[in-house]
Amino acid sequence: MPNDPLILAFDTSAAHCAAALLLGDQVLASVEEPMAKGQGERLLGLCAEVLEQAGVAYGDLTAIGVGIGPGNFTGIRISVSAARGLALGLAIPAIGISRLEALAYGTDGLVITSIDARQDNMFFQVIGTLDDRPPIMCTLDDLPMVPSRGDPICIGFQAEMIAALCNGSVRAPRMPLAEATARLAAERLHLENPRPAPLYLRPADAAPARDTPPNILP
Repeated sequence: MPNDPLILAFDTSAAHCAAALLLGDQVLASVEEPMAKGQGERLLGLCAEVLEQAGVAYGDLTAIGVGIGPGNFTGIRISVSAARGLALGLAIPAIGISRLEALAYGTDGLVITSIDARQDNMFFQVIGTLDDRPPIMCTLDDLPMVPSRGDPICIGFQAEMIAALCNGSVRAPRMPLAEATARLAAERLHLENPRPAPLYLRPADAAPARDTPPNILP
């Protein structure tokens, strides 16, 4: 294999199963399948197809890039678990990438990204300031103070409404999600990257039962 890093990236944080393979600056393969459920059964097969399409094997990989959310709880856990398992088995790093950052990748300047969080909520982040703000969950009515200068670019869920509030403009993401995830992972390859962990910005919808649990006899 060439000396350029070979990175497999994937994301199942929403109703899709997406994967891309990046060699240096060249995308060897990229695919995204709409999928409301079944990502757990499909993900590794899709990754194998991407590798086969490029004529490489898992053993050729330099690193794994994985979407850590925010998004669907189950989908995030599927990807993060797969990335950790592959990284452990292949003895290569796994690098977690926020979906909000991936949406902004390749767009210069001040960027506002947003994702539908359902129940009238959104996941929201301002990227490109001197002190990048952490992602939050909010509604359109309680958005944090959005910069009104610098011609912010709004990408994602309700981008038109957010742009109207901050005198910004609306754009589409520059590239598919898995490709952006792979490119961000490549840029962070030589940094101190912690093990990928799910980025949860909302509590789980399910709650434990409030009834007193039964006594367990010895």
